[in-house]
Amino acid sequence: MSIKEKSYVAGFLDGDGCIMAQLVRRKDYALGYQIRTSIVFYQKNIHKEILYWLMKKIKYGYIRDRKDGMFEYTIVGLKETLKILNLLLPYLRLKKKVAKTVIKIIENHPKKLNKTALIRLSYLVDETANYNYSKRRTINSQIIIDFFEQKSKT
Repeated sequence: MSIKEKSYVAGFLDGDGCIMAQLVRRKDYALGYQIRTSIVFYQKNIHKEILYWLMKKIKYGYIRDRKDGMFEYTIVGLKETLKILNLLLPYLRLKKKVAKTVIKIIENHPKKLNKTALIRLSYLVDETANYNYSKRRTINSQIIIDFFEQKSKT
């Protein structure tokens, strides 16, 4: 991607995008939870072609047609998110702090996640929530701690 394209994509992400780190319940995981990182670009359906252009440039992710007239271009995964954030970081303005926090989460995420690392990283995930407007967020570091406390009692 050219510098001009990186600048454009970073501006798009600053205005019509979201950088997230989430704690996700996974009953099939030994620890019961995972950390999911993602980048999402939003656009009304009349301008969806820009999302297809973005996906062609970035080469990761998928596009979803929502029922509310919006389209989402979503990139999920530690490796993919890290690559894109490192590419765009110098050009981000509004979302630079959350990008740096998500990068820190990914760079400190061990290949084999353990209880201690999950709890430590969950505090950073909580930090990212301050930059997003989620109304549905229910899992935070305290939930993770409580989960392990309950598990140790059984």
